[in-house]
Amino acid sequence: MNVIQTIINVFKVKELRDKILFTIAMLAVYRIGFWIPIPGVDQSQLSEFFARSVGEGNALSRIAGHMAIFSGGALGQSTIFGLGVMPYISAAIIFQILGGVLEPLKRLKEEGPTGQQKIQEYTRYTTVALCIVQAIAWLSYVRSMNFVYVEWASNPLWWVMAVTAMTAGTVFLMWIGEQIDRFGIGNGVSMIITAGILTGMPGAVLTVWQNFEPGGDPTKIGWLGLLSIVGMFVLVVAGSVVMTVAQRRIPVQQAKHTRGRRVFGGQKSYLPLRVNHGGVMPIIFASSLMIIPSTVFGGINDSLSGPGVTDGVVDGVFDADFWRGVMTWMSDAFLMGAFPYVLLYIVMVFFFSYFWITVQFNPEEMSKQLRDHGSFIPGLRPGPRTAEYLETVMERITYVGAAFLSVIAVMPMVINSALNIDYSVTQFLGGTGLLIVVSVTLDFLQRVEANLLMRNYAGFLGGQDDGKAPKLRGPRY
Repeated sequence: MNVIQTIINVFKVKELRDKILFTIAMLAVYRIGFWIPIPGVDQSQLSEFFARSVGEGNALSRIAGHMAIFSGGALGQSTIFGLGVMPYISAAIIFQILGGVLEPLKRLKEEGPTGQQKIQEYTRYTTVALCIVQAIAWLSYVRSMNFVYVEWASNPLWWVMAVTAMTAGTVFLMWIGEQIDRFGIGNGVSMIITAGILTGMPGAVLTVWQNFEPGGDPTKIGWLGLLSIVGMFVLVVAGSVVMTVAQRRIPVQQAKHTRGRRVFGGQKSYLPLRVNHGGVMPIIFASSLMIIPSTVFGGINDSLSGPGVTDGVVDGVFDADFWRGVMTWMSDAFLMGAFPYVLLYIVMVFFFSYFWITVQFNPEEMSKQLRDHGSFIPGLRPGPRTAEYLETVMERITYVGAAFLSVIAVMPMVINSALNIDYSVTQFLGGTGLLIVVSVTLDFLQRVEANLLMRNYAGFLGGQDDGKAPKLRGPRY
């Protein structure tokens, strides 16, 4: 009943109600535009081709699944929103990483809102450039597979139209995200990605329903399998929520100042360090790079198995049989769910977790800010000793966060291989998509909570609606 009352309270507040309805309307525009196809592309053949690729589980299906997270659908639908917001995210990540390395970008960050606006402008220009490159690459691939009508493929105007349409689609999605930031609620780009991921959930539920057979057929999902899927989903979501909000709170003491007969300061607070400081970024980097070995080895294996390759030893140098066997083993070893693939995936998640905190977390700067604000960590001298302590703590908690990300990353593949459950279902039991949905949902609820508490209403995350301001539990020291 408290949840129902909270939802009613949400729509009682006109400003909050308008923000939520505006956000829903913008997401509806995004989903409508996602189904507008690019003229000249045979959509039916393209969809059938990618459906077969997903069934075979080859490298192309993994690339399609990875891009679907950021485009909101599948590559089997060549639409004006086919690139999604992936070019914008790539550009933002590039400038975020370069911001910790290049001095000009560092100075822009230090300028405050003016500098951030300039960096945002550079990000938009880079997004357009990435859109043009990715659109040309995608359309070239579609044309090479004969999915473009002949009379269109040879027309230069079609290329200009198609590249412009896909670029304009991504720029329009970027604009929608900014409008949600200004007039809606939540992070606009993240909300678009989340909406795209959640559109696959009805299909996953339908897949489970179609494969549910309580009669004991080993090839179907029985009651035990169904309860296992539901139980794992609840546990994984609960664990993701806990690890997303988990913090290592370091006590901070403010120095006392005496002015005349009065003593100021001396308050106690804490410095929150997130356990999963890298968020979903380590998994994104690792999954992107893991596409490379499977694609390379699979392509080499296909070329060695082609009709133009002669069996046996050629000129005493090239043994086609030997190298065909090696490439076949490598191709199978780096299939999704294989042990070498999973092991390398875990190693890369750990590597990028520590790489991300190296780029984004600056203990020297943090210790300097504490000293400038007259604060210190009890038992530690301000300056290098504090920076060393913060770096040690962050390294330790990053190990825990990376271990959690590794479990979340490999769980869909392990369940898919061990229990033979369709990957469209297991992707909601872990992976990048689940972490994005959990993070964005928590951020959305916290924003709604803040708006409700401003008006003395109970929120989703704590408090009671008894006519008084809700009392939230604060941290205990």
